[in-house]
Amino acid sequence: MVLGIQIVGLFFAGFMVYFSFLHFKRGEFTPNEFGFWLVLWLAFAGVALFPATLDVLVDKFNLTRTMDLLIITGFMVLLALFFYVYTLLRKLQSKMEKVVQEVAKKE
Repeated sequence: MVLGIQIVGLFFAGFMVYFSFLHFKRGEFTPNEFGFWLVLWLAFAGVALFPATLDVLVDKFNLTRTMDLLIITGFMVLLALFFYVYTLLRKLQSKMEKVVQEVAKKE
């Protein structure tokens, strides 16, 4: 039996696959990036359809519910992404400072 939240999850995954494909067609994603996002969204759809597949991990880590596993994993991924974006921002800021200094020297 498919629950309402599973249907929402499938629609979300389908929308994100389509959105990723649009970025790929615009040339904003390389084929490898598109492949990564496609696999990620299809895995999301698989977990939405068959949430019991995560029960093995829930038992292994002594968690009470599958939702606990998803929340912990989500926080870990978000923190890693924040760190990655922060490092990219710092590199960009450093490059921008160098460019501004070079332009100021020329003037």
